[in-house]
Amino acid sequence: MFTTLSTPSAPPIYGLPTGDLFEAIETLKTELNAVILAHYYQDPDIQDVADYIGDSLGLSRQAAATRADVIVFAGVHFMAETAKILNPDKQVLLPDLNAGCSLADSCPPEAFAAFKAAHPDHLVMSYINCTAAIKAMSDIICTSANAVSLVQQLPADQKIIFAPDQNLGRYVMQQTGRDLVLWQGSCIVHETFSEKKLVQLQIAHPEAEIIAHPECEAVVLRHADFIGSTTALLSYAQQSSKPEFIVVTEPGIIHQMQKQAPGKMFIPAPPTAACACNECPHMRLNTLEKLYLAMKTRQPEITLDPSLQRQALKPIQRMLEMTA
Repeated sequence: MFTTLSTPSAPPIYGLPTGDLFEAIETLKTELNAVILAHYYQDPDIQDVADYIGDSLGLSRQAAATRADVIVFAGVHFMAETAKILNPDKQVLLPDLNAGCSLADSCPPEAFAAFKAAHPDHLVMSYINCTAAIKAMSDIICTSANAVSLVQQLPADQKIIFAPDQNLGRYVMQQTGRDLVLWQGSCIVHETFSEKKLVQLQIAHPEAEIIAHPECEAVVLRHADFIGSTTALLSYAQQSSKPEFIVVTEPGIIHQMQKQAPGKMFIPAPPTAACACNECPHMRLNTLEKLYLAMKTRQPEITLDPSLQRQALKPIQRMLEMTA
């Protein structure tokens, strides 16, 4: 079974309020009893209007706890799907249905089903950056914030398939000493960082610490002073005594870093090519205007097959139960 997404006609180019867009969104939040959840990789304007900004683990917790009737998810498909799985009776809106995920797309359900069947004695731990169909085939969901801890909680003799991100999987193997069977998926953003340019940037900023997300390739991670989830990177930057940081993840997080540590300098790590490839093209499809129109029209809406939704809920609940 596959995720079913409603596909309304394209939103009109008209319909935006004549006044302040931030105020109009706040009014709609009250009218709809809506909550806006936004990932750190969203545009600054969206982060500033959101009720909660976080990484995948934090957003999952917020989605599970919300009392809102409508969840507006400023992120990508798999995040909005997760919110719907946790809230089957609530309406979940995604500002742009084309906001997908290269990592989730790298793990087709049919191919993964065959991969899983070839390892029948393995527990399946899937990174939350996957489709609802993959979640439904998993035993435990993890995030970059809790993957190491979850693996450490499992019996030492338990064989594990880790999907879909091979770079995060290798990092978890390094941290736990466990031998994981890895699905060969990856994120186009976190694989675009140039080791050569990173070293050159480090030479130009000798006082800067390199902080990196574990989805990055091993050749990049070996230069990092600290490795962690987006929330962990933000926390580390606040607490460190260093005045400068080279940030090796999607640069949307820098908006929060600058707000929470205004006296420090944050330098985005450069991609291999002369482009903005370190920005997630899917995350950046969401705009403040699209967010307003989604709330105004209550479309596009995320819908899921009820059976798939129930299957996908179990491994997410297990993750939340095992995460302190």
